[in-house]
Amino acid sequence: MTTEPTTVVLAAGPVLGSVGMSGLALTTGIVLWVGLRGSDRVSLNRDKAGGIGIAFGTIAVAAGSLWGDVATGVAGVPTSLIAGSVGGDVGLGGTALALTAVTFLPRWKRLMWPALFGLSAGVIYAQAGGIWAIGHNLVIKLAAVLGAM
Repeated sequence: MTTEPTTVVLAAGPVLGSVGMSGLALTTGIVLWVGLRGSDRVSLNRDKAGGIGIAFGTIAVAAGSLWGDVATGVAGVPTSLIAGSVGGDVGLGGTALALTAVTFLPRWKRLMWPALFGLSAGVIYAQAGGIWAIGHNLVIKLAAVLGAM
């Protein structure tokens, strides 16, 4: 399953004005980056870093263009390590499950890792289909609601 890039403006709402998927990807990326760098405004733990990483990966792929290319490229490394392992063909659903487990189960000392694995999971969710696509579609719908504000 492939996702078509959404280059149109989501909505021109009364609060935020016209916010497209690229604008949401940029903002989500900034929030993740600032949180990883350390900020008194953005406080991250493992679960927040992983969740924002998933949202960023999902929105970046939906935005397409440069955002989709960067997210897909970054996600390619951990995804290929899991999918191309000696365990056989785990499929996209198994890869999504493994990326989610690696994102949220270990006690990470550096928050960069759950953010990276979360970003990878967000990219894979749409491709995996099934229950994983529900999470992908939920993030896209929430982004559309945010864009309509």
